[in-house]
Amino acid sequence: MRVHLSNAVYGVLDYVAYPMGMLVVAPLALRNLGVAQFGVWMLANAALTAGSVIASGFGDANIRYVTVRRGGNDQTGLLRAVRSTMGIHIALGAAIALIAWIFAAPAAARIAATSAELRIECLWSLRIASLLILARAIETVCVSTQRAFERYGAAVRVSVMARLLALAAAAVLPLANQGVIGIMIATALFIVASLGLQLVQLKRLLGGNSLWPSFDREATRALLGFGIFSWIQAVSGILFGQVDRLITGVYLGAAAAASYALCAQMAQPIFGIAASSLHFLFPYVSTRSAADSIVSLRRAVVLAFAANLAVVAAGAAILLALGMRLLAMWGGQAIAGAGSSVLPLLVWSTAAQALSVTGSYTMLALGRVRMVTLLNLAGGAAMLLATRWLLPKYGMHGMAMARLFYGPFALLVYIPLAAMLFLKGHARSRTRAAVVICEEISR
Repeated sequence: MRVHLSNAVYGVLDYVAYPMGMLVVAPLALRNLGVAQFGVWMLANAALTAGSVIASGFGDANIRYVTVRRGGNDQTGLLRAVRSTMGIHIALGAAIALIAWIFAAPAAARIAATSAELRIECLWSLRIASLLILARAIETVCVSTQRAFERYGAAVRVSVMARLLALAAAAVLPLANQGVIGIMIATALFIVASLGLQLVQLKRLLGGNSLWPSFDREATRALLGFGIFSWIQAVSGILFGQVDRLITGVYLGAAAAASYALCAQMAQPIFGIAASSLHFLFPYVSTRSAADSIVSLRRAVVLAFAANLAVVAAGAAILLALGMRLLAMWGGQAIAGAGSSVLPLLVWSTAAQALSVTGSYTMLALGRVRMVTLLNLAGGAAMLLATRWLLPKYGMHGMAMARLFYGPFALLVYIPLAAMLFLKGHARSRTRAAVVICEEISR
């Protein structure tokens, strides 16, 4: 229990550190950079986050494969899995980074159409972000492997420190007349340093074995079989979590993107805290699903969902009651006024998605990745279809309304999960009872 609690705490720290740091840094950066450059910085961060998730979509497959090999004491197979994941992430990360680099120019031209100076800042900020996508893809191999060993602390401490230093740079560098490009260069230095430390830790964890990427046939096939669906799920998650900010910036401009991004950033911790605190459920269920009884798994899932519900309810209640005051303190009255109709919608949409965390992790751990992916794709498609109609008509308010379409699809994950844990469990119990009765009659 102590290990699970420690992993949950580190999981929350991994997520909370950046938003809490952003709460402190954002007013300073907004005041010193100005609304337009601040919007460019938020868009560059959104592009980095979106690209990193897409390039790192095989991290969950690595966790599941490594946990299975750990359970079977197969050190050789475990190492092949890690090196194969490294090969997949380097190839995918390089491809996504190249695509992001190419599209940086047209995106900057659209976002900063009226200012040549801002267009240059935007272009190179997006290009630096594109290069960092590859570094984040490699780092995910280190983090996911440590999580598969149910050791969250070592990886989290390094990544949190790097992100906090990057935020500190965003607060300090504008005072030295440095713009968004300077902030992104500092961010790159901290991310590369963090990656180096993560690789050293991973090599030590694996007994000093080589981490050189490879494509072992058996391991790669297993990773692709599970990972292609988790990758698709990661892409669909980006459609909900980050692309709406990019769409808003491209369609409405950098100033509108700043207001919308701050509202989305404020609502996002409802999902982030739930997902990060319960992430240990994924390797836990993966390791024990074959050995534990259906009753123990059912109990673990019910307890996890109760915690999930409590976290989401508390977070949503706080933001609905105090969100506008916090937004005014964070971004000023102009930002709060523009976001007054947006923030409540983002809170409800994020809360609905956050309630699906327990079900999604459990289904992934049980190997039902296709079902989770299908539901995420359906939710993402519904959101994008709604965006085509609502964004041009209602602006930022319309984008927030479109996000409401995602949550109900995510919550459908509990229907097949309940069937697996309760209906099938009862069916097995009835079958065993019938066998006992027949044996008694035969006697």
